[in-house]
Amino acid sequence: MMTTSKKINVFLTLSWCLISQAQGTLKEYKRANAVDSLFKNKVTNAPKEFHWIGNDYVWYSNNLLKGKEFLLVDTKQQKQTVAFDHDRLGQSLSKNLGKDIKSKDLPIENLEFDKSLSILVFTTDSLKFSCNLNTYELTKIGSYKIPLKKDDYWGGNFDELGNKPVGSPDSLQVAYIKNYNLYIKNKKTKVETQLSYDGSKGFYYSSYLQWSPNSLEIMAYKMRPGEEHKIYFIESSPKDQFQPKLQTRDYLKPGDQLPFKSPQLFVVASKKQIPVATDLFQEQYELSEIKWKDDSSAFTFEYNQRGHQIYRVLEVNSATGKVKAIIEETSPTFVEYSGKRYRYDIKKSNEIIWASERDGWNHLYVYDAITGKVKNQITKGNWPVREVVKVDEEKKQIYFTASGLDKDQDPYLLQFCRIDFNGKNFTRLTTENGNHKVTFSPDYKYYVDQYSRVDAAPITVLKSIDSQKTIVEMQKADISALQKTGWTAPEVFTAKARDGKTDIWGVIVRPTTFDPNRKYPIIEYIYAGPQDSFVPKNFQPYYWAMSSLAELGFIVVQIDGMGTSNRSKAFHDVCWKNLKDGGFPDRKLWIKAAAAKYPYMNIDKVGIHGTSAGGQNAGAALVFNSDFYDVAVASCGCHDNRMDKMWWNEQWMGYPVGPEYEACSNTANAAQLNGNLMLILGELDDNVDPASTMQFANALVKANKNFELVIVPGLGHSAGGDFGERKRRDYFVQHLLGVIPPTWEEIYK
Repeated sequence: MMTTSKKINVFLTLSWCLISQAQGTLKEYKRANAVDSLFKNKVTNAPKEFHWIGNDYVWYSNNLLKGKEFLLVDTKQQKQTVAFDHDRLGQSLSKNLGKDIKSKDLPIENLEFDKSLSILVFTTDSLKFSCNLNTYELTKIGSYKIPLKKDDYWGGNFDELGNKPVGSPDSLQVAYIKNYNLYIKNKKTKVETQLSYDGSKGFYYSSYLQWSPNSLEIMAYKMRPGEEHKIYFIESSPKDQFQPKLQTRDYLKPGDQLPFKSPQLFVVASKKQIPVATDLFQEQYELSEIKWKDDSSAFTFEYNQRGHQIYRVLEVNSATGKVKAIIEETSPTFVEYSGKRYRYDIKKSNEIIWASERDGWNHLYVYDAITGKVKNQITKGNWPVREVVKVDEEKKQIYFTASGLDKDQDPYLLQFCRIDFNGKNFTRLTTENGNHKVTFSPDYKYYVDQYSRVDAAPITVLKSIDSQKTIVEMQKADISALQKTGWTAPEVFTAKARDGKTDIWGVIVRPTTFDPNRKYPIIEYIYAGPQDSFVPKNFQPYYWAMSSLAELGFIVVQIDGMGTSNRSKAFHDVCWKNLKDGGFPDRKLWIKAAAAKYPYMNIDKVGIHGTSAGGQNAGAALVFNSDFYDVAVASCGCHDNRMDKMWWNEQWMGYPVGPEYEACSNTANAAQLNGNLMLILGELDDNVDPASTMQFANALVKANKNFELVIVPGLGHSAGGDFGERKRRDYFVQHLLGVIPPTWEEIYK
């Protein structure tokens, strides 16, 4: 006879099975596959780009349920009309292309109107045409090919000896490097003169020379090369041959020896070399922005100290070679040169606009470029400047974006502003509760303002700079067709951080079949790289990393925890020498708060997935946070920061390489891992060294940990492509829902 407790257990087991059977099934998989196309083209009147014709007109392509239309806005008349007769242009195109062209789906791109609006130039997929808009007669200008994008490798070594000879501004002489030394040649007499004698293969003069504007001096920096570091990988299945190929990349890692630059000054007439002391730029990460002043009195350059705790703008006097610091930025943690550095030289007044986080927020300052003293702080407040859009030297005004200006709005939403150099007349150009994208007229008298949120469709208006008010309502997006599919907007959710005070912001994505009576495991999509913030702020019908997963029967979330950017300096500094933190204390509290509000979120079954730095975070979820996370899928992760690229890791983890690197390593701490882990890796990843994932896998093997390793042939830095996506879905369905996934033959036939 069955006891009461056993009956309860059987009931709970059967209940869980029934719930599970309703999620992760073939039906859910089919819907997950179709959700991107299901939501596609269901939002109308949401244009993407705006193009000014002089200062008086702006044209754009507006999307319809079937096709598109081209519209023109007249700023003077303050009205909107069609840009041209679509029917007549369609008829002309049909004749010229020999096929039927629909007027609401004109296959034209790269439109250019003349100022009179009587001539339109455009391209089709293979031809370029000119159209007389009075007669709609087409003239074939020539053929057209879509420009191919260069696939340059980000980490390639720079060839300091690869520059051509550099002519003097007065066109009388040319300077060049020969046998690692600096030479000049008189163009008329062809007489060659050697100016330096101390160059060698190991410490040579760079061919990127700079003459002074008056042609009397030359700046030539000596270059001592750093060490060479390459990564290697096997292309197992090349397209052009049967046997594998060995590939290599130049790839500097934390702690590697860097090149050393030593700017040198030469007086052409006397052939004299003026020594330049290196005391103020000795411990180099990089020297950059080397440029002469217009009066030839000096040249300036920027010095980024190794470890990124000191950043200087330096000036070298051309008469004495004396070096002085005009600007010095310091931090006990890091100066974020890679994301927040901003400098604008105002030559007429000898001033510099400079960005700094010295008061705890990213703000703008005016420096005296002669004395190096701060004249005044331009922007101020408990909010960050996000980007400088324009510096108007004549009006002494700065246009910029900021966030966090409104207490009742998401602190990441971009707002456009203007302010005078002296910090007065701060003006909001946008105020609506949304993430703003603005396109200014060339004279900055008008601007197109489009704003949206993840839960509010785009609104597009034309505004006047003088009044900041709407003068033409251009478009209001229509999402009614999208809503008919069962789509619901992500929910913006906030909860308190680990300090109990700071708001942490994120989004909750639910499936179209959402039923509050079900229990849904939670999956977090994570990327906690300190270089930015990552939770989406613009309206989108579909989020590739979240929407399809939700359809399988999950609640999917994304969160910006402490240690990411675009808030205060203190918020950001949490990442310093502490990348394993990943904002996890805040993420756990946020998810717990969401689950407390919504009981259908199953806090006992939490998964996580991420790519690149997000792959490191996903691995860290089970290495350092397995008290909360149960299942992780980590794609191409940097699992030990000593194995990854120098510039990114030293920015946050510091230099020299200290014990913090090992303390933050998933690999070194692999024995702590608990839960179900899948590692995904592209064999040709040249962004994060593939050895990083393989060494983590090796450490897990040695620690006797069970995990899945998926290596995708021929794939570079990615989440695993289609194959990886399928493996990721199945892994979550199996380990969070407790369901055996349908076969791929059933799902993808």
